[in-house]
Amino acid sequence: MQAGEARPGPADPESVLAALDPEQRQVALATRGPVCVLAGAGTGKTRAIAHRIAYAALTGVVDPGHVLALTFTTRAAGELRARVHQLAGRGAGLDRVQARTFHSAALRQLSHFWPRTVGGRPPAVLDSKVTLLAEVARRQRAGTSPAELRDLAAEIEWAKVLGVPPSDYPDEAARAGRTGPLAPAVVAQLYTGYEELRRERHLVDFESVLELTAAILAEHPEAAAQIRDRYRYFVIDEYQDVNPLQKLLLDSWAGNRDDVCVVGDPRQTIYSFAGATAGYLTGFGTDFPDATVLRLVRNYRSTPQVVALANQITGLAGRRSLAAQLRADGRPVAAGGTAPGGTAALVAQRPAGPAAEFAEYPDEQAEASAIASRVAELHAAGVPLGQVAVLVRTNAQTLPVEQAFAGLGLPCQLRGAERFFDRPEVRQAVGLLRAAAKSAGSDSAEGDSAAGGPAAEVRHILAGLGLTQQPPAGRGAARERWESLAALAQLAEDYFGGAPGDGLRGFTAELAHRSEIEHAPALHGVTLASLHAAKGLEWDVVFLPGLTEGMLPIVHAQTEDEIEEERRLLYVGVTRARERLFLSWPLARSTGSRRSRRPSRFLDGLQSRTRQAAALA
Repeated sequence: MQAGEARPGPADPESVLAALDPEQRQVALATRGPVCVLAGAGTGKTRAIAHRIAYAALTGVVDPGHVLALTFTTRAAGELRARVHQLAGRGAGLDRVQARTFHSAALRQLSHFWPRTVGGRPPAVLDSKVTLLAEVARRQRAGTSPAELRDLAAEIEWAKVLGVPPSDYPDEAARAGRTGPLAPAVVAQLYTGYEELRRERHLVDFESVLELTAAILAEHPEAAAQIRDRYRYFVIDEYQDVNPLQKLLLDSWAGNRDDVCVVGDPRQTIYSFAGATAGYLTGFGTDFPDATVLRLVRNYRSTPQVVALANQITGLAGRRSLAAQLRADGRPVAAGGTAPGGTAALVAQRPAGPAAEFAEYPDEQAEASAIASRVAELHAAGVPLGQVAVLVRTNAQTLPVEQAFAGLGLPCQLRGAERFFDRPEVRQAVGLLRAAAKSAGSDSAEGDSAAGGPAAEVRHILAGLGLTQQPPAGRGAARERWESLAALAQLAEDYFGGAPGDGLRGFTAELAHRSEIEHAPALHGVTLASLHAAKGLEWDVVFLPGLTEGMLPIVHAQTEDEIEEERRLLYVGVTRARERLFLSWPLARSTGSRRSRRPSRFLDGLQSRTRQAAALA
């Protein structure tokens, strides 16, 4: 174990532990060596790991400047950094803790080391694979639709995170049972052309950023030594979402150090189709046989009614193997040995709320109209529209809901980049930001933030496009334009709050990444989102429509593993709700058509058990 130099901390680090529950306290106290935290939905994992970092720094276990906390979204990185900063007044230099996304950390290092290892200027980050693929398809005279190009981009991403070159794609895709948008040989040909054109134009996509950074560290010992001297203490959030390329880079960063804390929930593994695997989380004990394994099971987000439904979906309802050990005297849940397997039921901590509601509708239009009417009622009763979400399996399901909301004058936002990043004002803003970043030159990889504040610079640029302190009155195009610009400004605040040393180049790369993965910033109104896009978020009220066979589970989910991933998607959707939950299904697609749809198999028995629980309450 090589933790690096230790700094003496303040005399009372115990104050950091005061606000934690017994299990969170266990996490905070486990400051050395490999640690695996199995954290159920809403159990306060961000609080636990933030306090763990603070406690380790305050007790002199680690210099905070040696800490690298890794997340998957800018929002999560900003939240973790904000929580650590809340504790910064206690001393020990906690403001020097780095909390970044994998891509942000890798891009920063790639930009820093490229001139001295490869030579010349660093490559630029590709805005979108789709744009480049469209050009490749035209060159190869391959007829492709916009939807096929998007699916092709996703297929290339899968191949690259698994290290599959174009020549091996047909065989590996067949072995994995993947059904691409085009014939495997055509995908391989377009994949080859894409890589050639990308290199020709000195561009990197987000997979290349990780791959090239890992390659530089592997081939240049002096670069690896510099990084490993800087980062000696690792915390990785959402570890069930790590893919092989991210794991490769993480191993490159850590070297032979074992001060690695991973946090995740196997029940929220929903990105297997993109190459992510929960195997790194559940197999953590294989990599580190002496790992400490801890579990967080107390759910602070949702009412007991929502928590009970979530446990029923995952088959953990009634299991008390760990939950029963929550003692009135405050003693914590047992760690359960060193094996990271064996998830436990969530234990609700909030007061009781309304039972989940189930409803069947004749068709999708009737379902959407009922949802819109219920949202209007809730809003009239005082529920903010920003605290309401409608979560669906595919983005195509949002159209009737959008139409129903428009009919009642309810503002809504579609969470996903396909619309947000294609808005004229957003494209114009991103272009100006990119030009400003280019004129400012390359950012130093590990230096301090530039004077003046890049977030303020972003807001200044957006002001030139119409961003004002107060929004225009009423609804309409002017208000929508203002909301888009305001969302970009807030995104900049979040980004630079989590990565204060970055400049505009890093922020524009983050915007490109969000566009690539369809991750739009939050706007005003009811949120419409796919279940995948909703992960990591929460609302007071959640609607889950379209719960039919063929939609959830999706029709192309055939194997047992694929079906179970679909079940986990429903679990993720349910656990987004704090107080109220509505589940529904339409029997037909449109008014007057044959009512041939069946409710999802995942709903079997849920209604009756929900009614029984309500009767006993």
